[in-house]
Amino acid sequence: MEKKKQQICILGSTGSIGTQALDVIRQHSDRYEIYCLTANNSVEKLAQQAREFKPAVVVIGNEAHYETLQELLRDEPDIKVYAGKEALEQIVSAEPIDMVLASMVGFSGLVPTINAIKAHKKICLANKETLVVAGELICSLAKENHVPILPVDSEHSAIFQSIVGDADNEITKILLTCSGGPFRKFSHEQLKTVTATDALKHPTWDMGAKITIDSASLMNKGFEVMEAKWLFGVPADRIQVLIHPQSIVHSAVEFIDGAVKAQLGVPDMRLPIQYAFSFPERLPLSGERLDLFKQQCLEFFEPDIEKFKCLALAYEAINKGGNMPCILNAANEVANAAFRRDECSFLGMADVIEKTMQQATFDNDPNLDIYLKTDAEARAIARSLISNAAAV
Repeated sequence: MEKKKQQICILGSTGSIGTQALDVIRQHSDRYEIYCLTANNSVEKLAQQAREFKPAVVVIGNEAHYETLQELLRDEPDIKVYAGKEALEQIVSAEPIDMVLASMVGFSGLVPTINAIKAHKKICLANKETLVVAGELICSLAKENHVPILPVDSEHSAIFQSIVGDADNEITKILLTCSGGPFRKFSHEQLKTVTATDALKHPTWDMGAKITIDSASLMNKGFEVMEAKWLFGVPADRIQVLIHPQSIVHSAVEFIDGAVKAQLGVPDMRLPIQYAFSFPERLPLSGERLDLFKQQCLEFFEPDIEKFKCLALAYEAINKGGNMPCILNAANEVANAAFRRDECSFLGMADVIEKTMQQATFDNDPNLDIYLKTDAEARAIARSLISNAAAV
């Protein structure tokens, strides 16, 4: 008997993760089928994807693009077209969907992910801000609804792959690797004048603009420490960040007996995406393979948290708890966007985030409503700090 294809909803199908996920689905069209594709602004790319994959539904977050998307898909009458924030939040509950790839960037991914969990959909999580902002709430909802959360980030997938078969054994340390970004060897003086164009030249990974800037500042690694804490139940003081320029060891786990297990591979996000889709099964995947004879050098360094202050601020937010990670994330999203618009310096991003953390209202026991209010307040504070600095 023919096996039923898994129906997938991709939140953020036009971004880096979404497009690579579609490549995985192309390779395994006998197993997976697209039910819904969503994007925020990339209307032409979304329409192109829809014409190829014939989903039941497409959603464009920015309502201004609704008529354009309808026109582009005029010759596809079987594809339903929706628009707006509410449509994004509601589509994940559609009955035919088996799994949701949460690859929207930023805070906007929180509510759709929550709704998908409540609708008992398997979550393939690439939106790290969901766990950064509301890790305790997300993990509690997943447990309550018996919903698996499979990590898609290469580092967290590596950790997950390293503990498969060892889930009952005590983890003494998580070794979370990162390339160090384009400014790893820059001095503090040099960092004062770097531009967004400089920061977008990531040495090993091809990612979206926001995440690439976060990687350059090491804020992305701070977010991943928070993710690891919630996904694997390991406190932040036992999660060690290692600068690993070659990006071959994607992360590792140290167990109570001192054994260290790591997952290695070429920098290719399709592998962790596919593993999240197919777990516990491994499927064939075309592409480059790791050749250790060619990879003569694997280096590891401690991060400089004085030079890359965002990582230190992330640990501070983790230790403070409550809604502080939400404040950190909101301020970072604003500062990151301002840096890309040349309205804030590279080092100024950390200053904006730190001051926002000092000024925003702290809540030790937040719920979803508090998270939403916190996000709005912190963004307003960060925008004000940037505007005031520009006016000086």
